[in-house]
Amino acid sequence: MKEIITQTYVIVLPILLGYIVWLLKRQKQDRDANSKGTMLLLRVQLIDYHDKWTDRGYVTRHGLENFLEMYGAYHALGGNGMVTHMLDEIRQLPIKD
Repeated sequence: MKEIITQTYVIVLPILLGYIVWLLKRQKQDRDANSKGTMLLLRVQLIDYHDKWTDRGYVTRHGLENFLEMYGAYHALGGNGMVTHMLDEIRQLPIKD
């Protein structure tokens, strides 16, 4: 009886572990794709806000707070320095309520 259980473990365990590894890799790929998509959407919105406020010549306090929070999320996801330059330009604008 012990031999049957041992043989079952020898056969089933590698298959189960292989499936778990495959599942974890798949989940990582999904997370990476979601992070990349989120980063791209944030970048589009940050560029849009930058263009809108620099055209106006001022930024609202609420708008600046939103930009800073989105920038933080974008940067945490691995965003590049292009948006950092835009942030510097936004910070130089006068703030109107």
